[in-house]
Amino acid sequence: MPWPTAEWPVADLATDVDRDAVIDALRYLDDQPPEIGLSLATIVVHRGAIVAEQYAPSADSDTALISWSMGKSVTHALVGILVGQGRLHLDQPAPVAAWADDDRRAITVGQLLNMRSGLRFVEDYVDAGVSHCIEMLFGAGQHDVAGYAAALPLDHPPGKVWNYSSGTTNILCRIVGDVVGDGEDGMRRFMHEHLFAPLGMTSADPRFDAAGTFIGSSFLYATARDFARFGQLYLRGGAWDGRAVLRSAWAEHARAATPTPPEEPFGYGAQWWLWPEWPGTFGAHGYEGQYIVVCPDRDLVLVQLSKNVAEDRLHLLAPLRRIIAAFPPLG
Repeated sequence: MPWPTAEWPVADLATDVDRDAVIDALRYLDDQPPEIGLSLATIVVHRGAIVAEQYAPSADSDTALISWSMGKSVTHALVGILVGQGRLHLDQPAPVAAWADDDRRAITVGQLLNMRSGLRFVEDYVDAGVSHCIEMLFGAGQHDVAGYAAALPLDHPPGKVWNYSSGTTNILCRIVGDVVGDGEDGMRRFMHEHLFAPLGMTSADPRFDAAGTFIGSSFLYATARDFARFGQLYLRGGAWDGRAVLRSAWAEHARAATPTPPEEPFGYGAQWWLWPEWPGTFGAHGYEGQYIVVCPDRDLVLVQLSKNVAEDRLHLLAPLRRIIAAFPPLG
């Protein structure tokens, strides 16, 4: 199959796929039952070709849709590019000037990626009275999201406790921006030259705060097909049409498990979630039901872009799991 830099190859479902399961799951999503919210786009990429694709009436293949926290996984790629260039190192103290004279100076870049910084952060999307996330994105921190998150104190020694935090992702985005230089303009050029352009992600539209920081925790817009391109990059170990966009070790770094609380239904790697029912499968997840699921053992990428509420996610995940299970593991 040709690389989908310009156009995606399209193919029929292979004969070894459970076609009925895929069709039934797609029909369920297309029917928009109230328990899953609004399904805006679904794309299934198998063996390098789109084998299923559907949209809500309000969207199509040219509609750019919000990432929410799928942007964290894009941030992982941006950090990885700098690591590959030798401009950042996982075990180095995170270069945050505000931490130079206190215990936060021990936080490493790797710990930020693994959500084990030890920084205080309440990742809540409903209760504005306790949520650092709401305050950072829409309240007092919105003009400098990284500055807001970096100003929070340590609750735990760095590296000891996992705590999912949009704030740590935005700190990473500030670090990347500082290394690249030239503020928002420099960051946009870096993202385009080293990630979006090589993949043909022409719709990618990152959003920045007033301080010039990419709000990588939440705000990247792209079409479903372009999000699928990003998933395909990780499926192929960071390679794209003969070019190493990411080091192969960096794609593996995304899904190297870090300890999480037992009540967490998914595992966690580095700015990517792990799907324990299929070892090796990992995903970029967004708050309103956005998913890029990468299944190397099935040569499969599944993109689902929705608009729902948190309590509906278990219902939405059921048809996604059915689609994945319909594709046999590689022989």
